[in-house]
Amino acid sequence: MGKTTRQASSSARQAADSPALEVLARVGLVAYGIVHLLVGWLALQVAWGGSSENADQSGALQQLAEQPFGTVLLWVLAVGLAALAIWQATEAIWGVHESERGKKLRKQATAGGKAVIYLLLGISAARFAMGSGQSSSQSQQDTTQGVLGWPGGQFIVAVAALVVIAIGGANIYRGVKKKFLRDLDTGSLPAKARRTLTRLGQFGHIAKGIALALVGLLLGYAAVTYDPEKATGLDGAMRTIVEQPFGKFLLTAVALGFVAFGIFAFAQARYRRM
Repeated sequence: MGKTTRQASSSARQAADSPALEVLARVGLVAYGIVHLLVGWLALQVAWGGSSENADQSGALQQLAEQPFGTVLLWVLAVGLAALAIWQATEAIWGVHESERGKKLRKQATAGGKAVIYLLLGISAARFAMGSGQSSSQSQQDTTQGVLGWPGGQFIVAVAALVVIAIGGANIYRGVKKKFLRDLDTGSLPAKARRTLTRLGQFGHIAKGIALALVGLLLGYAAVTYDPEKATGLDGAMRTIVEQPFGKFLLTAVALGFVAFGIFAFAQARYRRM
């Protein structure tokens, strides 16, 4: 039994190290960048045009579905994001090398969390390709409503809210401290290009972190008030920002941050260490 397990583990490692998976994962990073560019564009429309479309991942995927060859593009996104998910899962299992157990566990948890995010986004892209996509906000409200009906559901939703807020905070921290640079191999880039890439990464991570933290706050509010309609996801966070004093300008900054993150993801597709 032990030999069979070792053989399966060895085969999985070989698959994870395959050039084909690396190429697909880099395609996935491009796909991830495209989604962020579209979210930024939709957020700008909310800020200045009062768009009724969802300024979130589902809105971005819907935009792609409406384009010529949109179905093909969505399937390419789905496959690339699935490859990204597999790559991050293998990172979580085998790719973290740290002497400190605490650091290793934290990095494994981060890689595992990213794998789940990429997988869910890939599944969503596949659903839109098949014509069965659903609004992210509506899906989150339905899920929250279901969980609130469980014993201890209010506590579970509150914990989920804290996790999302923590993820947002981690993005802000990575942006401020430039932690994302550790994952890139930019030695061949000129100094000016490296500075530009660093600024894009900082701006993108901080803006995305702020939006995610607000998503978590809205989810927490849904738990406290026992009202799933308050859990409006990223689209709700964008619309909450625009309703504040100087909201148009604040949301414009966040939208441009998502655009910056999208461009940074394109750079990751080229310079990310695999």
